[in-house]
Amino acid sequence: MSEQLTTTQEASPLEALPEHGPNEKRRRGFELFLVLLISVGSGFLSSLYLMKNGAGSIHNYGNYRWTIAIFQELTGLLLLGYVLSRRRLRFRDLGLRWSFADLGAGLVVAVGSYLVRAVGHFLVHWFHSALFLSAPSGSTPREVFGHLSIMAVPLFLLNPFFEELIVRAYLMTEVKDLTGSWTLSAAASIVIQSSYHLYYGWEGAISLSFQFLIFAIYYARTRRATPVIVAHGIFDILGLVTLW
Repeated sequence: MSEQLTTTQEASPLEALPEHGPNEKRRRGFELFLVLLISVGSGFLSSLYLMKNGAGSIHNYGNYRWTIAIFQELTGLLLLGYVLSRRRLRFRDLGLRWSFADLGAGLVVAVGSYLVRAVGHFLVHWFHSALFLSAPSGSTPREVFGHLSIMAVPLFLLNPFFEELIVRAYLMTEVKDLTGSWTLSAAASIVIQSSYHLYYGWEGAISLSFQFLIFAIYYARTRRATPVIVAHGIFDILGLVTLW
């Protein structure tokens, strides 16, 4: 009886649903691919373009780039909501819940991930300098985002929900359910999330991956998305204030 209770408690809401054989797994794999393609595919391509050509070209779009980014992130979240509803699930089943404890946990995750990222950045910078004997290439946040308009505010507030619900909670849950490996799910989440930050250059993107590693480990251990969203939001708000 105790073993049955333990199994029931450990099963996530998405994992607890009955499977319908290989066809259902293929469908879920395709839905995962579709959500990622629509949500972050263009971000990955834009990141590669900016890494190669510099960040100056994006500023030609003016305020339209903020509107386009907001539209894309809202579209991605709506698509995720539809995919979840097809299986009679909600964002709550990915760990999006609200409590003061989650807010406090988010602050702890933010501090921990910042420290790990600082150590990671030092190691990556040291390794790059020792290997190539040259300064790393890549754009700074100021070069990427340029002058912020009022339209940047809703984007910076929306972005933590967009990234952490799609590329963390949903991606990790699906990969874990389809492969049985939390390690693989965390690795997939970190690689994909780092890939569309390549406009910071290889050193910047790899340094960020240390922060994403802490987010992924926390989610894998707790299945709570809200603290990770709060932690991500703290960094985005600080970035918004710094760049304003």
